[in-house]
Amino acid sequence: MPASNAAKAAPARDEKAIEAAIRALAAAFGNRLVTSQAVREQHGNFLTWIPNQPPDAVVFPQDAAEVQQIVRICAEHRVPVIPFGAGSSLEGQINAPHGGVSVDFRDMNKILAVHAEDLDCVVQPGVTRKMLNEHLRDQGLFFPIDPGADASMGGMASTRASGTNAVRYGTMKDNVLSMKVVLANGELISTARRAKKSSSGLNLTQLMIGAEGTLGVITELTLKLQGIPEMIGAGVCPFPSVEAACNATIITIQSGIPVARIELLDALQVKACNAYSKLTLPETPMLFVEFHGTEASVAEQSQRFGEIAVDFGGGPFDWATKAEDRTRLWQARHDAYWAGTQLRPGSKALATDVCVPISRLAECVTETQGDIAEFGLVAPIVGHVGDGNFHVSLMLDMDDPDEVKRAKTFLDRLAARALEMDGTCTGEHGVGQGKIKYLNAEHGLGAVAAMRAVKQALDPLGILNPGKMLPTV
Repeated sequence: MPASNAAKAAPARDEKAIEAAIRALAAAFGNRLVTSQAVREQHGNFLTWIPNQPPDAVVFPQDAAEVQQIVRICAEHRVPVIPFGAGSSLEGQINAPHGGVSVDFRDMNKILAVHAEDLDCVVQPGVTRKMLNEHLRDQGLFFPIDPGADASMGGMASTRASGTNAVRYGTMKDNVLSMKVVLANGELISTARRAKKSSSGLNLTQLMIGAEGTLGVITELTLKLQGIPEMIGAGVCPFPSVEAACNATIITIQSGIPVARIELLDALQVKACNAYSKLTLPETPMLFVEFHGTEASVAEQSQRFGEIAVDFGGGPFDWATKAEDRTRLWQARHDAYWAGTQLRPGSKALATDVCVPISRLAECVTETQGDIAEFGLVAPIVGHVGDGNFHVSLMLDMDDPDEVKRAKTFLDRLAARALEMDGTCTGEHGVGQGKIKYLNAEHGLGAVAAMRAVKQALDPLGILNPGKMLPTV
């Protein structure tokens, strides 16, 4: 791609243009256009060490037509547009490094249709995971993607979210049938129909999933649903080492046991969860597992898993037979990020993730633990290890330059190790601002140039979430 095109990754900041766009939006949206400092900062990154870069204004649309109006006004003035869901992304996806307008989908939170007979539903992007599943429960259905945070569906699609159920039900890319998207020129398109498969045209749905708002603004999603299992069995199983737990996971998956969730917590993470969630688990590497199916199939799956665990020195495999006990366990798992912050009060948490082929999982995790020790970092490990994905949460003293330097070296080494193992620098957090520097190494210059060409074609002015995902040179 010519250098001139690469330079169009973001429009140059123009204060007069921003002021004009804000005046036009204020005239159209009244008090749903907010410019207070506090609200703007809430719409920049705040969960990690990436600096908070607030937008110039925040607007709250209520339907797709209003999103089109916002994008057209911003396009006219060449002002950036940054989609905002629940604000739980971890790589700076919601920051506004070039200023602009944050489009908050708080008010676009309607469940538009549920087609129980087709196992799908249609929702607006501001619908959250918990909201949707509460609505579906009485119909015996659920949406399986569970990234932990009560994230919005638009944000989950934009970051290609995954989570604890991915080993059985897949990720967002496997569970979105179609979307309606506003392009950079304000045009509203549908990426597909409700049919479960199609051979018609380019796969625009998959193009938009994981694009982090850089190619279009999602205004509606059609999602696949699942029936609530007849039986759910969950439990915890301790292991003598992280390597043993990973190897047990590998054999479980390779044996074809249809485990629904299989989550790794290292000893430090278990300690944090015990303190934060008031658990009494043995502070040793641990697998949280869950099986879905009939009573007979769940019993068979759990027995086979228990036998595999014993082969690697694991056990006993303790069941949480009551629904409330299962909920407490999984809530503790979802609270792992916050639990980790209590290990070192006053520290700043930085959560990162990689994903490798499952056959390399044990090797990757154990070598990563060696790096943590070598660099003298406080960094518990937790992961969706059934698909080779794990997370490291660094608890950092940001006032210690040497520690910050060591942490940056650690992150570079972790990403390089994953790529060397034919993995990826991010299994589910996305690229955002934080992992742009790894894209060329992972995909190659030709593939990144192709991505940039798609961006240039769909967003020639560079107004859609600029400064995210793609290297500009």
